[in-house]
Amino acid sequence: MGVTVSLILRSSVVAALAGVLACVPACGKKNDSVAGGKQKIGVVTNCTADFWSLCEAGANKAATENNVELLFRQPEKAFDAKVQMEIVEAWTKQGLDGMAVSVIDPDGQTEDLTRIAKKVPLVTMDNDADKTGRKCYIGIDNYEAGKAAGRLVKKALPNGGTVAVFIGSTKSANGKARTQGVFDELAGEKDAKGVDGTHPQKADLEVRTYGKNIKYHLVDRAAKEDGGPDNAQKTAGAVLARVKGMPNLCMVGLYAYNPPAILNDAKAKSMAKDIKIVGFDEDWETLKAIAAGEIEATVVQDPFAYGYESVKALATKNFEVARIPYRIITKDGKADAALGGEVVEATKFEADLRAKLDSVKKK
Repeated sequence: MGVTVSLILRSSVVAALAGVLACVPACGKKNDSVAGGKQKIGVVTNCTADFWSLCEAGANKAATENNVELLFRQPEKAFDAKVQMEIVEAWTKQGLDGMAVSVIDPDGQTEDLTRIAKKVPLVTMDNDADKTGRKCYIGIDNYEAGKAAGRLVKKALPNGGTVAVFIGSTKSANGKARTQGVFDELAGEKDAKGVDGTHPQKADLEVRTYGKNIKYHLVDRAAKEDGGPDNAQKTAGAVLARVKGMPNLCMVGLYAYNPPAILNDAKAKSMAKDIKIVGFDEDWETLKAIAAGEIEATVVQDPFAYGYESVKALATKNFEVARIPYRIITKDGKADAALGGEVVEATKFEADLRAKLDSVKKK
């Protein structure tokens, strides 16, 4: 009788322990993939723009291919690090499996993003923050792309002239790199400081001059920051009003919404034929204007690839992602070694881009 009871008790203990051990993997693993649960990955941008809609399409494609539940946010308040971090913090509390962020203010956000990166695998895209412990950066070399924009300015104004540069913010890593790339290319030297003075043809216009033999005079001695799309045309218009009637003018827009804003105000002031416009990014209006000969060219990133590669890297935990090359979009698409990058015809580039978007929508 005692032996029987002992065996029964021993069997009960073994069964109970087996049950506990069976529960451990399931209870201790977030988003139980064994049970068929999806990984949850978040992507947050720095503002709301068509550029980021292209990124979202790429992210959706990668999410479908890798069985991922995707969260994608374009903050309505542009370039506001506080708003962006509120989204990041909320997602962290949800227990995401990965997050990609276009960092607005690397210096100001590094401490918080470093803390986040210890809890959630973090990828930076478009804008880097390399001291946060992020897994990788996905994007172009913004300094080299800025230099490409500078070469487009030199092609538009081969004998020099007056230049204004417009951008959302120079606090971001890409903003700093792009603007310095433009200035270095115009100056023909690294880390160019330029020479402050007044415009040789307009004494009331303060400029910073780059270049020795061929000179480029930067309006107001710095890039003009507009803080986002809502203020872009007003900012461009204020500059155009002050330089109207001057020869050899080139306006440079370094965020996606800048080139159309410059062109729209130039048309309103009947200046469209009097200025050259060099752009950045693949805004639809910019591409149409290049095809129409109203904008010289644009240096493009690849926001579709940003979204795709970010989600793919986080889903597969493979963070060996190659740097994405910039390209140059012109009206004719003719190769030009002097521009230093692949050149693509505007109409062909737009068609290819729309085909990518359509392929995602069909799925």
